[in-house]
Amino acid sequence: MRTATLGPAQRAESLAAMAERELDVLVIGAGVVGAGTALDAVTRGLSTGLVEARDWASGTSSRSSKLIHGGLRYLEMLDFALVREALKERGLLLERLAPHLVKPVPFLYPLQHKGWERWYAGSGVALYDGMSMARGHGRGLPLHRHLTRRHALRVAPCLKKDALVGALQYYDAQMDDARFVATLVRTAASYGAKVANRARVTGFLREGERVVGARVRDVEGGGEYEVRAKQIVNATGVWTDDTQAMVGERGQFHVRASKGIHLVVPRDRISSSTGLILRTEKSVLFVIPWGRHWIVGTTDTEWNLDKAHPAASSADIDYLLDHVNSVLAVPLTRDDVEGVYAGLRPLLAGESDATSKLSREHTVAHPAPGLVVVAGGKYTTYRVMAKDAVDEAVHGLDMRVADCVTEEIPLLGAEGYRALWNARARIAAQTGVHVVRVEHLLNRYGSMAEELLDLIVKDPGLGAPLQFADDYLRAEIVYAASHEGARHLDDVLTRRTRISIETFDRGARSAREAAELMAPVLGWDEGQIEREVEHYEKRVEAERESQLQPDDQTADAARLGAPDIVPL
Repeated sequence: MRTATLGPAQRAESLAAMAERELDVLVIGAGVVGAGTALDAVTRGLSTGLVEARDWASGTSSRSSKLIHGGLRYLEMLDFALVREALKERGLLLERLAPHLVKPVPFLYPLQHKGWERWYAGSGVALYDGMSMARGHGRGLPLHRHLTRRHALRVAPCLKKDALVGALQYYDAQMDDARFVATLVRTAASYGAKVANRARVTGFLREGERVVGARVRDVEGGGEYEVRAKQIVNATGVWTDDTQAMVGERGQFHVRASKGIHLVVPRDRISSSTGLILRTEKSVLFVIPWGRHWIVGTTDTEWNLDKAHPAASSADIDYLLDHVNSVLAVPLTRDDVEGVYAGLRPLLAGESDATSKLSREHTVAHPAPGLVVVAGGKYTTYRVMAKDAVDEAVHGLDMRVADCVTEEIPLLGAEGYRALWNARARIAAQTGVHVVRVEHLLNRYGSMAEELLDLIVKDPGLGAPLQFADDYLRAEIVYAASHEGARHLDDVLTRRTRISIETFDRGARSAREAAELMAPVLGWDEGQIEREVEHYEKRVEAERESQLQPDDQTADAARLGAPDIVPL
């Protein structure tokens, strides 16, 4: 199997190829479910296309809590099937499918009541571990443990002494959600899927009541394509109802959007060797280790405004700060916040008025001949959602199709990762790249790190860190444009890297250097470099302004003050 390169030439070739002959399956939407669906379909031997209106994972799938978890709190809701399914997927990702991208992460749960709470919470965590082990995919994580208050304060000195009487510590897993999706897309392309971002579906092709294809507009080049397919899968998340409206079919369910916001603060602001999980009146609050940072989240509120750019208001930020400060000995302030991001959960509507109680389970439907819809679900169970969507599409194909094999298909970078990790000191000596940088590359690209190291060997200047964003090498910026489908500066600073949320200036000081590194790959002239930088700066300014507003309506209006896309 070749490793696909998602550069400008490949994108143009994919669009042309999709329009040239009928596909078996066309997937609309390249979030984690859409990308997973494309991988599932192509690895069953089906000719597959994947189109995305903006960038890979530019919606919900780049704005999550970045956790791969079984959903411990769903045990309290007695949703054992959902937890069991998610724990199996967590184990597969950690051990087989993406060990380079998915890593264990510890969480401390402070106990606030003596006696009954330790028994109650301890029973839940023990069941969580037991269900994981029973699936045969739990051996990669340590089991939970009970801690005294003194021990808990040694592990997490940041906590107020009166905030707990003891604690439980357990393990889940985490990943960079946008990087995971980009890797899924490249894996699908490596198996033969035709993939294109900045390719917007503007309508559907019909023959009678049957959906037989889609009209696709090249947002970058302006061309229009008719892409015909025997089956189309609508995997557009919170845009599901909008996509359905193009067909004139209301569908069998609706998707509501729930907004969740997260804060990013420097690692030294919270003294702890473990993540934290806290109860709130509405949900749970996580404090998640994230490299040299912490992610604090999340909220869970209904959102009926702009879906492309959900905005975090001042009230949202205050909510998170107030709740996390209730247990911290040294409280966080606004000045400690490096980054803020907001995402929308696609929840199946109709079960409850409160979004935090809407179903996290997914649904697949066939609302019209030739059209499959998949919606709902959790990031962790994307592979199961993809399997169910393709299974449904197969019913409409007049051919024998193989069963799903993605449980056995490692993502790009997984094969050879552990061997290269063991050889990281030797690799550092051979390439002249510091071993800490080699580890960084291996944990972001797996065995594909060798491709970045080759770039550095050819041009040692690419081995230097990006100015004002020391965690990332210049080679990663070039590679994002040449291999990972990045089309704009925003794609690189927001999703291929996390500079936009990991620096106090939100990446503004790194923008020009990054744009200049991308320019030769994407054929930009000086004028386009200026437009890219200006667009990014306006986006940062609009986001900052939105975060000062008191409510969703004013925050949304401020965020929409920046243009959506840079003209080429």
